[in-house]
Amino acid sequence: MAAPGGEQVPMNGLSAGLARIETALVAVSAAAMAAIMCIVVLDVVMRYAFAAPLVWSYDVIGLYLVGTVFFFALSDTMQHHGHIALDVFLPYIPHRLRHAAQSLGFAASTLLILAITWLEFREAQSAFLADDRIAAVIAFPTWVAHAVLTLGMGVLALRLLFRTIFHAASAVTGRVMVEVPPPPITANVSREHGE
Repeated sequence: MAAPGGEQVPMNGLSAGLARIETALVAVSAAAMAAIMCIVVLDVVMRYAFAAPLVWSYDVIGLYLVGTVFFFALSDTMQHHGHIALDVFLPYIPHRLRHAAQSLGFAASTLLILAITWLEFREAQSAFLADDRIAAVIAFPTWVAHAVLTLGMGVLALRLLFRTIFHAASAVTGRVMVEVPPPPITANVSREHGE
C-alpha cells in the first residue's frame, strides 16, 4: 500500500497472517450470505408452491447466518480500509502527530472491542454450559450465535491492536510502518470529461 509520501509499505508478517484469517472469515461470511439467499428462495417456493414452509428458516437466518455475515466481515473490511473515515484534514497533519493520534484512536477502539469480545465469550460459555436453546419448533442452541460474535470481534480486536502498535511505532520512528489507506481521489471531474 502506498504511504502518504508515495513509498510502498509492504504488509509485514503479522498483518499478512492476520489477513489470511480475515480472508477465511470473509469467505465464511460470503457463504452465509449465499445460504441466506438459498434458504429464503427455498422457503418461498415451499410456502407458496407446496404450502409447506420451512419452519426453521427464520430462526437459522436470524440466529446464526445474519451474525456470521456481519461479524465475520468486520475485520477484513478494517484491513482493506473499507469503514467510513473522515480524512479531509489528514494530509495537513504532521506525520508523527497523525500516527500518534491514530494510535490513540485505535487503542481506545481496541479496549472497547476487547470488552465486547470478552463479554460475548462469557455469554457463549454460559449458554453452552446451560445448554440454552431458543423457544421454537426446533430448539437451536444459542451459544453458537455468541461464539460467532466472539470470533468476529476477537479478530477485529487483533487487527485494531496491530494498528495501535504499528501506528505508535510509526509516530516514534518517523517511518510509515503500517498499511495506510490510499489517498482520496481529488482529480477535477471537469478535466476528466474534457471540459
